[in-house]
Amino acid sequence: MNENEGILELIEMLYTMISDAWGVPLGQDKCLVDREKALDLIEEIKAQLPAEMAEAKRLVSARDEFIRNAKKEAESVRKMAEERARKLVDEQEVVRAAKARAEEMVATADNKAKELRRTANAYVAESLQGAEETMAQALDIVRKTRSRFRGAAASSGFAPRPEDREQREQ
Repeated sequence: MNENEGILELIEMLYTMISDAWGVPLGQDKCLVDREKALDLIEEIKAQLPAEMAEAKRLVSARDEFIRNAKKEAESVRKMAEERARKLVDEQEVVRAAKARAEEMVATADNKAKELRRTANAYVAESLQGAEETMAQALDIVRKTRSRFRGAAASSGFAPRPEDREQREQ
């Protein structure tokens, strides 16, 4: 037999040898098999079995290692995804907090601006009222002074003439 033949092929050959064997007269399930050939096939199977078993163990071990590595990688990817998700949530929280703070600052600035406008309007109104009162007092003083001047001019005979007034107004 050839050493390159696989165990399955050897088992198939043994099976064929037994199934094709001549039956024994009056022995229902008994047959005649070439003992040498059957033993040779069984010896080859036994010889190849450790190598096949070693290969199978190596393949199982390689598969287990692959699965362990895949699990480690999956765990690593999961952790990275969780960390990224946490960062995104944190960033979102920072953005929300910043927006809330910005809205608060805008509201405060609006309130301060309204208060400043009210204060400025009150100040301007007060200043204008004060200016108006001062101008009214000044106008009253001018009128009184003018009236006294007229009285003094009339009593001294130096009253202005109407035509002099018309020339000044033009």
